[in-house]
Amino acid sequence: MKKRIAIFASGSGSNAQKIMEHFKRNADAEVVLILTNNPQAYVLQRADNFEIPSHIFTRHEFYDTDDVISLLKNLQVDIIVLAGFLWLVPPSLLNAFPNKIINLHPALLPKFGGKGMYGDNVHKAVLEAGEEESGITIHFVNTQFDEGEIIHQSRFKIEPGDNLEMVKFKGQQLEHQHFPKVIEGLLKKMRS
Repeated sequence: MKKRIAIFASGSGSNAQKIMEHFKRNADAEVVLILTNNPQAYVLQRADNFEIPSHIFTRHEFYDTDDVISLLKNLQVDIIVLAGFLWLVPPSLLNAFPNKIINLHPALLPKFGGKGMYGDNVHKAVLEAGEEESGITIHFVNTQFDEGEIIHQSRFKIEPGDNLEMVKFKGQQLEHQHFPKVIEGLLKKMRS
């Protein structure tokens, strides 16, 4: 039986798209659901384009009920991927899916992580700190923002003159290249 992936996203969903593309014709795994807390998120259109069901949930539903957990359990989800999802995952969801929720962070943790450190905020902080390199971190999710066990890191050099857009572009290239493969590798380990 194919392994089943659920993706949480709050915005555009470019990483969700790369993951959906990667697993579209995969014999071992498939994306079965896209979930979002943002009814305007472009990721809903991307899910529609791949004919993958989506679910929009409220803050109340996510934090005060087990509705989202029940939905994921009913779909027999094996792994949950946070792809640009900005809310802290509640302990109830972490307990229901132990070591099965992963996140991508657009910097080299443990630097530049924590509450409010997402998207351009991260890249600006990296540039303001005068870092010579940045990259991506894929990690397990725990009860704190960006503090779970690191699964994978990839780096790129920040050249003199690189601006915010250039740093963001270099990071996204790594995200799109590595995130689907890391998910696939984790699913293979689950099988054994």
